[in-house]
Amino acid sequence: MFGIGGGEIFFILLVILMLFGSDKIPEIARALGKGMAQLKNATNEIKHEIQKGAEDNGLDMRSLTGGISDEIASAKESMTKAISPTEFTNPITEIKEDIENATGPIKRQM
Repeated sequence: MFGIGGGEIFFILLVILMLFGSDKIPEIARALGKGMAQLKNATNEIKHEIQKGAEDNGLDMRSLTGGISDEIASAKESMTKAISPTEFTNPITEIKEDIENATGPIKRQM
């Protein structure tokens, strides 16, 4: 998540706890949650207005993005057909088999 590891998140939470205290943390979390909900609602409204404006001007956004999605899907399919995972073998496995074939039944003895 954003290039932050578990230890760093723990340290950040510890610093927040020390700065604000255990009383204020639930209030801060509620305020952040409300802010994120308002931001999400605002972006959804903007998207809706853009789509409505495009439809009013005669543009169909779904057909534009649908064509792109179909092209991406067909390109992925052709790439998976062109490059088969069976063509690439693990070189470590090959080397291990070569060593086992060269040594034969010889095993290390202690």
